[in-house]
Amino acid sequence: MYPAGMGAHRPMTVFAVLSAVAAAGCLVALAVDDRVLLGAPIWTKPFKFAVSMTAYCLAWSWMYSMVERGRRVVAWAGSVVVASMAVEYVIIVGQVLRGRASHFNVSTPLDAGLWAAMSVTIGVLWLAILAMTVVVLRAPLADAASRWAVRSGAVISLVGLGLGGLMVGAARGDGGAGAHTVGLPDGGPGMALTGWSTVGGDLRIPHFVGMHALQVLPLLAALLGVLGHRLPRLGRPEVRARLVLVAASGYAGLVALVTWQAERGQSLVHPDAVTLGALAVLLAGLALGSVWALVPAEPGPVGAARPAVDGAEGDPAGVAGR
Repeated sequence: MYPAGMGAHRPMTVFAVLSAVAAAGCLVALAVDDRVLLGAPIWTKPFKFAVSMTAYCLAWSWMYSMVERGRRVVAWAGSVVVASMAVEYVIIVGQVLRGRASHFNVSTPLDAGLWAAMSVTIGVLWLAILAMTVVVLRAPLADAASRWAVRSGAVISLVGLGLGGLMVGAARGDGGAGAHTVGLPDGGPGMALTGWSTVGGDLRIPHFVGMHALQVLPLLAALLGVLGHRLPRLGRPEVRARLVLVAASGYAGLVALVTWQAERGQSLVHPDAVTLGALAVLLAGLALGSVWALVPAEPGPVGAARPAVDGAEGDPAGVAGR
C-alpha cells in the first residue's frame, strides 16, 4: 500500500530515538523525584513531550521517504524542526531542574527570556512543518486511501499544532503570558498522566488531538489495507479511500468539537447537554458516511479488480483528487 520509499529523514529518526531515551529517563526521574509543579509531578511535562516528539518525528521521517519532488525542502525543513524541538526540550528540562515552570512563565527576567526563546522556536517549527506539509500534499502515493490519509493527517496535524497558540492568548489573573486552562488557574485537578483539567476547559486537548492525526489516519489506512485481504468489500480501493475520507472528516470535526468545548471552559470529562448533542451529530455523520463509503461505486462482483485512473489505483470516480 505504501511505497518502499527513498530513505527516512536521518536527523528526525535520530532525534526520535533520543526522545524515546529521554522519555525513559523521565520515568526514572518520576520515580526518584517527588517534586510537584502546578499540581502534577514535575517530570510529567518532559515525559509527555518526549513521547509526543518520538511519535511525531517518526511519522514525519517516514513521510519524508515518500517524497520525490521537493525532497530538499523537506530535508531542510525537517532539520529545522529537529533543532527547534531540541531547543524547546532543553529549556523544558532546564526549568524542571530549576523547579520552575517553562511555559507562560515571565515571573523573572530569566524565566521570561527562556519563554521568549521557546516562543520563537515554536513559531519557527510551525513554519517548517507548513513547508513540509505543502510538499507532502503532492507525494505520489498510488493507493487512494493512503494518499488521503497522509494528506489529511498532515493538514489536520498542522492545524492542531497551530491551536497551541490559543494557550498563549488565554487570559490568567496572575500576569502570566498564557495558560492551559480556561476559566480557572492552571494546576487544578487533572486527569491521570495527561494532566488535562477535570474542572475546566483545557486547551492542550485540541492541540494534542489535532497534532496526532499525523499518526492516526495513516495507521487507519494501513489497517484497512490489511483487512482488505480478508474482507472482500475492503478489498476495493475506492471503498478504503472513502472510509479514510469519512474518518478524516470525523477527526477534523472532533478537533473542532474539543476546541469549542475547551474554549467554553468545560472539562473533557464533564460535557454538558449541548456538547453531547454536538457529539451525537458528529457520530451520526460518521455512521452515515461509513454506510456511504461501503456501498460499491458501481455494479460488479465484490473484490473485482478496478482499472487505475489518473495514477490512482482503483479510483475511477476520482476520489483521490488531483
